[in-house]
Amino acid sequence: MVAYHSSALDGVAGNPALPLPLLMRLLAFDDNGGGPPRQVLHRAGLPEAAVAAILAHPVPRARIEFAMSARAEPAQRARLVDDPSVKVRAALAYGPEVYPGRTRVAPLPDPVCARLLDDPEPSVREALLESPHLAPSFVASLGTHRDPAARRLAVSVWNALPPGERSALVADPDPGVRRAAALRECPRDARLTAALLADPKAAAEALRSGRLDRADARRCVDERTHLVALAENPSLPADLVELLAVDPDEDVRFAVSLRPELTEARRMAIDFTVGDFDRRVVQWVRDGLADPDVLRRAATSAHTLLRRAAATSPHLPPGLLALLARDEDPIVENLLGIHHPDTPEEVLMRVFARLGGTFSAWMAETHPRFPRAGLATRFADHADGNYRRLAVRDPAAPPALIERLSHDPAVWTGQAAAGDPRLPLPRLLEALHVRELASSAGGNPALPEAEMAAVLKRAGVPA
Repeated sequence: MVAYHSSALDGVAGNPALPLPLLMRLLAFDDNGGGPPRQVLHRAGLPEAAVAAILAHPVPRARIEFAMSARAEPAQRARLVDDPSVKVRAALAYGPEVYPGRTRVAPLPDPVCARLLDDPEPSVREALLESPHLAPSFVASLGTHRDPAARRLAVSVWNALPPGERSALVADPDPGVRRAAALRECPRDARLTAALLADPKAAAEALRSGRLDRADARRCVDERTHLVALAENPSLPADLVELLAVDPDEDVRFAVSLRPELTEARRMAIDFTVGDFDRRVVQWVRDGLADPDVLRRAATSAHTLLRRAAATSPHLPPGLLALLARDEDPIVENLLGIHHPDTPEEVLMRVFARLGGTFSAWMAETHPRFPRAGLATRFADHADGNYRRLAVRDPAAPPALIERLSHDPAVWTGQAAAGDPRLPLPRLLEALHVRELASSAGGNPALPEAEMAAVLKRAGVPA
């Protein structure tokens, strides 16, 4: 008899139709000391019995995986706060890994974060302060914390801090905290900016955003000190802006061309070139991605990089979205497809064709406007397997087509078909034996319970 490939077990572990008794069997399974399959630990909507089994699992890796599950509820993960393993607590403190396209992960409750920040192990405290999932309310509570690293993190939500705490942080005994706080406050304080210019670690950023005295600005121009950063400074006097607009360094001229106060005529009179793949940050646009006026100025600009910056906003109003959807710059289209939920279908299809590979597959599966109807007719016989895969997304695709595509020479197409509930049962059972298809077939919600149990048995999962 043909043995099941081990990936069939991984598929079943993540199958949304997995019955509770089989789920509990998988959670009790210790695969060569590595604990249960990762997929079962990262399931959404785990029942209480399953959560309790994970929290008490004797293999630390099982608890670590659950601590870093993006699908688990924060309150469920929070129950690991007193875990005896330092690695588990550190995993909980940091939280799920961040991947492109992943939806935002809900943060742990503030009291749980506070306990983790008081953990006796430095690795746990460090993991928490590096976490990308902390609630702004918790970060704002750290302004008076005894740990300088925590106070330095509090600076990142500067405007949420009370004025008294901001003043104290500017005068903090820790030099790193003082520097971070001064950089946040210097856009309103020329004296702080002048002090930061003497700090090699802070000078460039201070020149980029700090309020400048004219004498300091003129000296930096004359000494050619961090001119690219200086060219972005909002308080740079107009005559010095004009001087830098004709600077021999193209990077300096380019930075000037992005200034928000320039008229379009003045902007486009500057000698600069936008690279085909240039994606540098335009800070005033990034700060205003929800501001209609900022978006209008950027989206209607003749400056390609400003239009690219506007295209990263999910808040573009319909008129500006329609304008950018007609843009001739392919990067603008790509960015719309990534960031805007209402990007027109024809733009999404062009982006799909242009980018291909893993990214296009992600976009087809996750974008709310990506087309579904009619894909089978359009692409079932396409020369490119990446397009044939789209046919599986069509709700009208018949079972016979799904079966044919499960034999497709393009692995991704075959996997998509193997995981589709319309796949006829005989072919679904056959796919469990095909190395490339076994995981997708195991995750197919149409797989009968008896066959799921058979996969577990053949993988050595005890009854």
